[in-house]
Amino acid sequence: MKQLLNFIPLLFFFTFLMLYDIFAGVEALMITATISFFITLIIYKKIEKVELFSYLMIIIFGGLTLYLREPDFIKWKVTIINFLFALILLISQLFFKKNLLKKTIGKEVPLDDASWNRLNYLWSLFFMLCGIANIYVTFYTSTDFFAIFKTFILPGSSLLLAAISGIYIYIQTNKNSDN
Repeated sequence: MKQLLNFIPLLFFFTFLMLYDIFAGVEALMITATISFFITLIIYKKIEKVELFSYLMIIIFGGLTLYLREPDFIKWKVTIINFLFALILLISQLFFKKNLLKKTIGKEVPLDDASWNRLNYLWSLFFMLCGIANIYVTFYTSTDFFAIFKTFILPGSSLLLAAISGIYIYIQTNKNSDN
């Protein structure tokens, strides 16, 4: 349910961008993200830090896009978020010796530290590659393709990596239980 609430604003962004322009898409994104944010708060009684950060980035970069009439601001939001996620995962592991993936889902998933570290590096690499891909899409493709990339390709890639991570976790937990 939560993932659906997070995906609906993207669909509105895509629809309004395709029907009108990027500015209408950004307005729709900001409005539906705000509605989704408050519905999540009402249903779940709390907002995760990542959700709050993502929402604030939509409002800040969307606001800049609309106020300055410059579509690159909303496009850069994707790059900044992905690079920040990658850096947060890496810095927390390398400098603070805390694996945020393990901290987030480690209670439900019994993996050894080496497996958690590999997963953390994999997701960090994924976020860096998404940020780099977004730079390319921002500068070398159309706004319509950006909308497709943002709405379908990035979420689809995330789902694929989540599935790969699930398979990896399954293999590792079975390997660990066999020993």
